[in-house]
Amino acid sequence: MKKKGCLGCLGFLLSFGIIFLIALVFLVTRDGGTDKLMSKLVEKRLTEYQPLVESELEKYGLKDYTPLLLGIMYQESNGRGNDPMQSSESNGLSRNEIEEPEQSIEQGVAHFYDMYSYAQKKGVDLDTVIQSYNMGPGYIDYVASNGQKHTEELAKEFSKIQVEKNPDVYKCGGDKNNFRYPYCYGDYTYSEKVNERTLTVKEWIGNSATADANQS
Repeated sequence: MKKKGCLGCLGFLLSFGIIFLIALVFLVTRDGGTDKLMSKLVEKRLTEYQPLVESELEKYGLKDYTPLLLGIMYQESNGRGNDPMQSSESNGLSRNEIEEPEQSIEQGVAHFYDMYSYAQKKGVDLDTVIQSYNMGPGYIDYVASNGQKHTEELAKEFSKIQVEKNPDVYKCGGDKNNFRYPYCYGDYTYSEKVNERTLTVKEWIGNSATADANQS
């Protein structure tokens, strides 16, 4: 009888646990709860990095671009990992070789500054600078020779040129269902995505500043 009682307790606990998990999943997913939770996690990570990003940009006189750099971080990694700016390759390293977020931000900001400065010399727009964070300085040269203003079509053309030079390297992992295919060098929608995320970051920063003011 004692054994049956224990088994009954175990069964009750298991049933309760299952019911609890179902209820938790329901609460999290109801009304887009999962998306809201993920958004809050990203917001927390990025706003925590904000002072460091701002400090690095200030070295180059580009402090006003803090939301944009956080928008780039948002696009690159959602603020996760040891290389949140995904800047290893811009420093001649292998992907994710940087192991400290501080170093990642330092290199990411330096890379942005290099692209920004080169773009200023070439007379191209800010969207070209953003796209070049993903595609490199060659994209700046390409835009400078083709109207001096970034467009998705120019990004596709540049990507196609790079793919034709190295077809065995840039092939979207052989996945023809990849949205980038056959433009597998970089992401031709990068600038648009970063701009959208930058707007979200500005809202977060504004909300945070308002909250701090209300607490003062």
